[in-house]
Amino acid sequence: MGQNAAPTRTVKGSGPSDLPVGTIRRNPATRAVLGSSPIHSPAQAQDAIAAARAAQTGWAAQPLKGRVRGILRVCDRMVARADEIAELIAAEVGKTRIDALATEVMPSVIGGRYYARCARRFLKPRTLDRSSLLFANKRSRIYRVPHGVVGIISPWNYPLGIPMHEILPALLAGNAVVFKTAPETQGVGQLIDELIQAAQLPPGVFTHLNLPGTTAGDVFLGADGVDKLFFTGSVAVGKILMARAAETLTPLSLELGGNDAMLVCDDANVERAVNGAVWAGLQNAGQTCAGVERIYVHHAVYGEFMSLLRERVEGLRVGLDTGHDVDIGAMCTDRQSTKVRQQIEDALARGARIHAQVSVPAAYREGNFLPVTVLADVDHEMALMREETFGPVLGVMSVTDMDQAVELANDSMLGLTGSVWSRDRDRALAIGRRIRAGAITLNDHLMSHGLAETPWGGFRESGIGRSHGEFGFDEMTEPQVVVTELLPFLRRNLFWHPYSPELYRGLKGLLTALYGRGVLSRLRGLGAVAPILGRMFRS
Repeated sequence: MGQNAAPTRTVKGSGPSDLPVGTIRRNPATRAVLGSSPIHSPAQAQDAIAAARAAQTGWAAQPLKGRVRGILRVCDRMVARADEIAELIAAEVGKTRIDALATEVMPSVIGGRYYARCARRFLKPRTLDRSSLLFANKRSRIYRVPHGVVGIISPWNYPLGIPMHEILPALLAGNAVVFKTAPETQGVGQLIDELIQAAQLPPGVFTHLNLPGTTAGDVFLGADGVDKLFFTGSVAVGKILMARAAETLTPLSLELGGNDAMLVCDDANVERAVNGAVWAGLQNAGQTCAGVERIYVHHAVYGEFMSLLRERVEGLRVGLDTGHDVDIGAMCTDRQSTKVRQQIEDALARGARIHAQVSVPAAYREGNFLPVTVLADVDHEMALMREETFGPVLGVMSVTDMDQAVELANDSMLGLTGSVWSRDRDRALAIGRRIRAGAITLNDHLMSHGLAETPWGGFRESGIGRSHGEFGFDEMTEPQVVVTELLPFLRRNLFWHPYSPELYRGLKGLLTALYGRGVLSRLRGLGAVAPILGRMFRS
C-alpha cells in the first residue's frame, strides 16, 4: 500500500539545516490543518526501546488475568468513545465515519475481547505426543515465551483497525510495545496511546513514537533495536526492512500489498456479487490492500453483471461526510492519488474504456477526491491489473470459463486475498482452493479482516507471517520446548558413553525391534537389546 510522508513544520535556525519540529496533519477532504505532532529523534526512539526492554520483564511476570483485565478496559474505552474515534479517523484518513466505525472501531473491540478471552488457551503449555517408544522416559512440553520488545509500524489507511490487532495480543502475550503510526494519522496514534492508558500499564511497556519513515527502520532494526518487528505497508519498503533485519537476524512479520481478484461464476447470485464488489472494492475510496481490484466474470453473466454494476456505481455519493449521507470519501494522500490516475491513464491508453464513473461534485474538487471508475476491456498488459491500485477503481474482464479466471487470478506476484461467487458452495470452494492467496472468501470479500479468529496474511510478495487469531497470537511469542526426564534415577541413557561393539549391536537391534519388517526380524532385534539394558543402571 502506498504511503508518503506528511509535511513537517520547520524552524529556521543558524545550524546546518532546518530542524523539523512537528508533522502537520491535514484533513484530505478539506485540506484543513488538523494539528501538528512532535517528531521524535532517533535518540529518543532508542531511549524508548531501552525503557521498554527494562519494563518488559516485570510486565511478563505479572499474572495473565491482570493483563486481561487491562485489555478489557481498553475495549470498554473504545466502545464508550466510538463516535469520537470514528470522527477522528474520518478526518485524518478522509474516509466516511461509517467506514471508520464498521471496519476499524468494531473489529478492534471484537478483536480485543477475543484475544482477552482466548489468551489463556493460546499461552497454555502444551504436551507433545511422543514420537517413539525409544524415548518413553521423556516428556516434552511447549511453552510460549514473549519476544521481549515488539515494534509495530502501521499504515495510514486503517490507523486503528490494523495496529490494534497487533498491539493488544502483543501486550497480552507479555511483550512491551513500541508503536509508530504513519505521519498522516498521528492523531489516531495519540488516541491509541490514550486508549492503552486504560490498561494501566507500567511505565515503558507501551510507547507511541512519531518517527520519519526514513529513520524508523534503522532505529527498530539496529543493534539495540526491537526483538521483533511488525510492518504493514508497501512491498518496496517491506523488502528494505527485510534486508535491514538480516543484519541482526531480527524476526519480521510483513503484511504488504494486494491486487486481489474476484471470480464470478456463471451460477452466481449476480446482485449479491455486484453489491459485494462495490463495497469491497470501493469503501475507504478503494484504499484497502485486500479490497476487490480485479474482477473476472464468466461470459454467461458478464452482461448482466456489468449492467447492474454500472447502476450501483453511478448511484454512489462521493464527497465530505457531514451527516452519514456519503458513500465514498477522499483519498488520504496526494501521492497515492497521482499513482491511481497514472494507472487509469495507462489502461485507457492500452485500450480500456470507462464503463461507469462518478464524478467528484464541484463543491469538493479542492479536496483529495478521485472519480469512482469502472474500466472494461482491460487485460494483463495494463498496470491496473498487475499492480496494487489502492484507489476507487475496478477493472472487469470477461472469461470463457473459471479455469481461465483462476489462471488470471494467479497471474500476479501478490496474493493477499481472493473471492469466488457461486450458488454451489462445493464448486466455489474447489475454485477458491486453487487461488494462490492467503485468505479466500466465498460469496463475500474483504470482511475476513474483521473476523478476529481468522488468520490474516498473504502468499508471495504479499508478505510473511500472520496476524489475527491463534496464528497471529503465536507470532507474538517464541516456542520454547522443555524436555523432562521421567526416570532421573537412571545413571545414563542407552546411547551414552562408553561406546562398545555390544552397544552398536544393541542399538541396531532396538531399531529393528521397533521398526523392522516381520515378526521374526523384530524378535531377533529384541534379543540383541537385552545385553545393553543393564548399562543404564551401572556406573
